Amino acid sequence: MVHPPIHPDERAARVQLAACYRIFAMLGWTEMIYNHITVRLPDSVTGGEKQFLINPFGLHYSEVTASNLVKIDLAGRVLDGSTHRVNPAGFVLHAAIHDGVPDAHCVMHTHTTAGVAVACLEGGLQQTNFYSAQLHGMVAYHDFEGITIHADEGPRVIRSIGDRQAVILRNHGLLAWGHTLPQTFAILWTLQRACEIQMATFSMGRAIPVSEAVAEKCTRDALQFDPSHGAGQDVFDALVRQVDRIDPSYRD
Repeated sequence: MVHPPIHPDERAARVQLAACYRIFAMLGWTEMIYNHITVRLPDSVTGGEKQFLINPFGLHYSEVTASNLVKIDLAGRVLDGSTHRVNPAGFVLHAAIHDGVPDAHCVMHTHTTAGVAVACLEGGLQQTNFYSAQLHGMVAYHDFEGITIHADEGPRVIRSIGDRQAVILRNHGLLAWGHTLPQTFAILWTLQRACEIQMATFSMGRAIPVSEAVAEKCTRDALQFDPSHGAGQDVFDALVRQVDRIDPSYRD
């Protein structure tokens, strides 16, 4: 069976997303074969239909490549003839966000120790460190409803998120969405660092709070999410270069 050639924009999206999976593996942001990073394909590829790429279920992030990513629709139907399975807990949550948040080109979800720990903390993320201060007014919370396999949770997730791009899923983990993959990565990395430092700080004693005025100023001055300042592209490119030196097979 001869498959039609892949649109150049889809090919670019596949390579970038596969690189991101390898970056997560390099950073230790993996959870065996679980969790997901998804990218919505551009209209130039889909003709306006909402379609996205997701990792094949059963593979570790270090095994993800451009060609084995699976193209699915909002119902989780495989569109590219892939024989790989898709985890329902992946497409239900991600599809809801890709569908319900117009600017959600990319969605990332992790279960890192620090992220889940802060998600389980009654007070959530505290305004006590350099990184949490850069997320003032950017963090949303969604209450735990169990494993995310039920589509009826989708509208509640969207209501919880609003327009906030850093999300703490209570008792569960971290999530970020963005206009581009690098921007989403920059947001998630900042949220992850905030959680790591909070976990370390709280293990030693009481933290020094950051005032509202200073946190507001920090968020205004932090330009790493701003498209006019690259929106994380430079950081992402640096990490891709590192992955390329380790194992460029993700491009295949």
